[in-house]
Amino acid sequence: MSHSTPDSVDLEELRSLMAVTFELPPEEVTDDAHFAADLGVDSLTALEITTRLEDRYGVVLSDDEFKTVTTLLSVRELVRRKLAAA
Repeated sequence: MSHSTPDSVDLEELRSLMAVTFELPPEEVTDDAHFAADLGVDSLTALEITTRLEDRYGVVLSDDEFKTVTTLLSVRELVRRKLAAA
């Protein structure tokens, strides 16, 4: 189990995690780049992101929750909310 807290969700760490998953350079994963429209993320990649976030932060994300996030900043806020509720 992770010992992550809402304050431990580092934006640059998330950016790196997303970049590896998307197979893109980190500088292309800007704070407000839309995952599908700007970065070409498909549903399979979204599932991989969910799994990586759950493993890294020790949270459980439902499909419906993850569908609400479309940018790096919204991912950080979702993970922070999940950690705060834990």
